Amino acid sequence: MWLTTRRLFTAILFIALFVMATREIADPDFWWHLRAGQFIVETRAIPHADIFSHTNAGRPWVMHEWLSEVFLYALFALGSFPALMLAFAAIITLAFAFVYARCAGKPYIAAFVLLLAALATAPTWGVRPQMISLLLTSVFLYVLERRRDALWILPLLMLLWVNLHSGYALGIVIIGVYLVGEGASLASPRAQASSVKFRVSRFSFDIPRAASLVPLVLLLVACIAVVPLNPNGATMYVYPFETLTSRAMQTYIQEWFSPDFHLVEFQPLAWLLLATLAAMAFAGARLSLTQTLLLIGFGYAALRSARHIPIFALVAAPILAEQIAHIVRERATNEANDRVTRARAIVNWLLLVLVVAGGSVRVAMVVSNQRAVERAKFPADAVDFLRARPSGGTLYNAYGWGGYLIWRLYPETRVFIDGRADVYGDAFIEEVFLRAYRGEPEWRVPLDRYGVRVVLIEPDAPLALQLARDAAWREVYADSQAIIFEKK
Repeated sequence: MWLTTRRLFTAILFIALFVMATREIADPDFWWHLRAGQFIVETRAIPHADIFSHTNAGRPWVMHEWLSEVFLYALFALGSFPALMLAFAAIITLAFAFVYARCAGKPYIAAFVLLLAALATAPTWGVRPQMISLLLTSVFLYVLERRRDALWILPLLMLLWVNLHSGYALGIVIIGVYLVGEGASLASPRAQASSVKFRVSRFSFDIPRAASLVPLVLLLVACIAVVPLNPNGATMYVYPFETLTSRAMQTYIQEWFSPDFHLVEFQPLAWLLLATLAAMAFAGARLSLTQTLLLIGFGYAALRSARHIPIFALVAAPILAEQIAHIVRERATNEANDRVTRARAIVNWLLLVLVVAGGSVRVAMVVSNQRAVERAKFPADAVDFLRARPSGGTLYNAYGWGGYLIWRLYPETRVFIDGRADVYGDAFIEEVFLRAYRGEPEWRVPLDRYGVRVVLIEPDAPLALQLARDAAWREVYADSQAIIFEKK
C-alpha cells in the first residue's frame, strides 16, 4: 500500500495521541477501584454496603462503576500496571478518533484542532473509569451526528455504560439536546411540509420531516428504559444528580473545582474556548441549534468544573474545525491529489517506522517509571512500615491516601476515609474527618469516637502539629512524605 503524505500525517497524529495518553498511574482513587474489582472477581458478589472503612462500615454504597472495576482488575491480573496504562491510552486515543471522524478539514485542520482539544483534556487523563465515559460520549456524538442508520446500537451501549460509570447520564442528556434542537428546527411551516430521506441499513425512504423525530424519541425512551438494568436498579436514575449536588465534593475535591487559568495545564482550554468563539465570529457559518445548545451547555459545565472539560472538548473540536475550514475554504481532497512515487512512499514508511520507534521508547519509559511515581505520590514507605509491624489498632488517615491504603492494607486494616465521598457524605467529611485533620479545638473527639490508635498523615497537616504536642501520642515513623503517630 502506498503511504501518502496525508496518511502518514494522520498516522503520526494518532501515534502522538497514544504516546501522550500513556501516563503513570497517579489517581488516588485508582487503588480502591482496583481492590473493589479484585473483591468482585474473587467473591463473585457486588457489595451494596461499605466494606473498606471502619467508620462507615455497612453504610449503603452505590457501586456504579462495578464493571469498570472488574475490567481494571482483569487487566491488572493479565499484565499488571503496563496493561492498564496501555489499555487506557488506547481508550483515550479511540475517543479522539471518533472526534476526528466528525471534524472537517482532514487531515491538517482536523489534526490541529484535535491536538488542541487533546491538550485541553490532558489534565484529566489517566487509568480511571471516567475515560470509559469519555469514549462512550464520543461514540454517542458520532452516531447522532454522522451515523443515524446506527442509532440501534446506542441503547445497547447505554446498557453497558450504566454498569460501567454513572457518566451514562451524559448520553441521555446528549440525546435530549438533539431531540430539542431538531424539534425546534421543525417549527417553521416550510420544514413541516417538507420531507427527509430516512435510511435504515441498505434501505432508504422519504418520510415527513416532522416524523424524522420519531427515531430520536424512541432512542431516548429505550436508553432511559435500560438504566435500571444494573445491580443498583432504579437508584441509578438519581445517583448522577446526587453526585453533582454534593457540597463536600464540590468544595474539597480538586477536579470538581473551576479551572484555574493561572495554571499552565488549563491554558489549552482557554485557547480552545477563545479559538472557537473567534472562528465562529470570523467564519460566519451558522451553527445549528443543536450545536449551539451543546456548546453552551458543556462550555458552562467545563467552566464550572474541570472534571467536565473533556466533554466540552468533544463538542467544541468539530465545531472549531468546521468554522476554520469554512474560513480557508479547505475541504477534504481526493486521494489522487496526494500521489506519491515509489521513492517517496519508501521515505514515508521510514518516517513512520522512526515515529513508531520513538513513541515506543517513550511509552516504555513511562511504563517503567510507574514504581517511582507510586512512591512519590503515595506513602509507600510508611505503609511498608505498618505492614512490618503487628496490627497497631484502628487507623486515621489522610483523605487522598485512603484508596492506596485500601489496596495495600485491606482487609487486615480498614481506612478512616478514602475518595468515595458519596459513601461518607458531606456531614462526615466536614464534621468528623476535617474537624480532626484541621486540628480544630475539638480535634480529639473524632479520634476518640472511633477508637483511633494510629494516625497516618502528611507531616505538615495541622493534626500532626497537635499530635506532636499531645503527651498521649508518640511519633513512631516519619519521612519527608508521611508521619505516623501511635497512641500510647
